[in-house]
Amino acid sequence: MTAPLSPELTLLVWSVILLLAHIAAQGSLVVPLRGFKWNAGPRDEGQPPLGRHAGRAQRALDNYKETYPAFIALTLGLAVAGHGGGIGEVGAWLWFLARIAFLPLYLFGVPWLRSAAYGVSMAGLLLMFVRLL
Repeated sequence: MTAPLSPELTLLVWSVILLLAHIAAQGSLVVPLRGFKWNAGPRDEGQPPLGRHAGRAQRALDNYKETYPAFIALTLGLAVAGHGGGIGEVGAWLWFLARIAFLPLYLFGVPWLRSAAYGVSMAGLLLMFVRLL
């Protein structure tokens, strides 16, 4: 019998689902604009700018990919060091919940709240970092 995952590692598993949600949102908005041939091809040729929502989905995915490696590293660092719980767990929850909020806020073009969600996610990473020290 294996030990249950820590809350931080459980959130890491769920963060993969969130990554897939970003990819699905981006793909579902880009493919109708550019077509299946483009999607299956090498995408070497230049393309016109994406439309409003497809562009937002792409930028939200790019933003997720910018902070995701830090979340992975900090989560694994907390697990390896045995420093789970406390403000590290709070930070992991903040990052995860803020990243869930970020995608629809970005897709619907909600200013300020989207930036606040990003700021909360960064605060979460900072709390995880502090706990790891």
